Amino acid sequence: TSQQVAKEIDEYYETCAANVYSGIYLRCEYDLIFQTGWQVIDFVKSLESDLKGYFIQDYEPWFFPMGDKYIDIENSYRLGYKNITIGKWLSHKMMDEFNSPSQYFDFCADLNVYKPLDNVKKENAICYIFQPEKPRRCDVLALKALKLVKEIKKDVKIYVYGSNTDKPIDFEVERLGIIPIEKCNELYNKCVVGLCMSASNPSRIPFEMMAAGLPVVELYRENNLYDFPDDAVLLAEPSCEGVATALIYLLENEEVRSCMSAAGIRYMKDYPLEKGYQQFLNAVDNVLSNNVNEIKNIDKLYKKSPVLPSDEVIKCSKELLKVTEEVRSDSDIKRKIRKIKRKIRSGLGKIKRRLMKFFH
Repeated sequence: TSQQVAKEIDEYYETCAANVYSGIYLRCEYDLIFQTGWQVIDFVKSLESDLKGYFIQDYEPWFFPMGDKYIDIENSYRLGYKNITIGKWLSHKMMDEFNSPSQYFDFCADLNVYKPLDNVKKENAICYIFQPEKPRRCDVLALKALKLVKEIKKDVKIYVYGSNTDKPIDFEVERLGIIPIEKCNELYNKCVVGLCMSASNPSRIPFEMMAAGLPVVELYRENNLYDFPDDAVLLAEPSCEGVATALIYLLENEEVRSCMSAAGIRYMKDYPLEKGYQQFLNAVDNVLSNNVNEIKNIDKLYKKSPVLPSDEVIKCSKELLKVTEEVRSDSDIKRKIRKIKRKIRSGLGKIKRRLMKFFH
């Protein structure tokens, strides 16, 4: 029922001042209807409304293989709805590729939660947001990178959090699972480097890490070049060797970490959560009043080159690959031996049955 849905929203998020309805049909006329994701494309298209908005939270075609659904979602960006995006990159993409004017609100953080803490002792540790259920978080690439780091820096501690998955990890980590946001902030204060990876629109996590004073490593891809400041974040070549090199560089350079930490705190002071809310509200008001000033150009915020793999990391990667191939080869031999044994046992069994039949 609508009451049950409203109750769950209140319990899971916070009290919602909006009317909440169960079922995809309208109860009255509205001044503005927002599409919020690919799941409701056809529904929103069917609605009669003079004004439709599009709250774009990620580049959703990338969630699917190239095909009908991918193209359908792309075409939803061509419907002429009034776009509001989270972050600058999506607005740039809408304007550059779809000729679709967009407004954006910035990635912000709750500065009452995410902040430096004086009473938390620093560890030689990396924290990694590990969410294998989200392919865009590139967990395979990240784990390979962290394994390289652990191989070279054996004394580093690695915390993984963000999911209760039991997916195997073949090197030493401490699994924290899903933790409260206050514990996230403690973790960011405890560690010296944070790793969060996104192959599509950035996550809020790196911005919360920055607010806590934690230097961040992310992927050097177009989607990350418009919203990250280059003095608080290191963007690495999107390979396990590139990411490992960036992490090791920060582990070995306390002065660089200190500068990045201060830069992150300084940058995020201008982006409290309330600012993002106000930007979104202003954008909605602009849509309702037909006062959308088209942004002509959005510049990249990150100006540095990507961190490239070091010779040390490349060498270590080759050695690990060689060991993996030897283990795989050894496993192949064992599998073949087991197969031969099964055939021998099967053959002996047939001979035994024939002899018993003959003597019987």
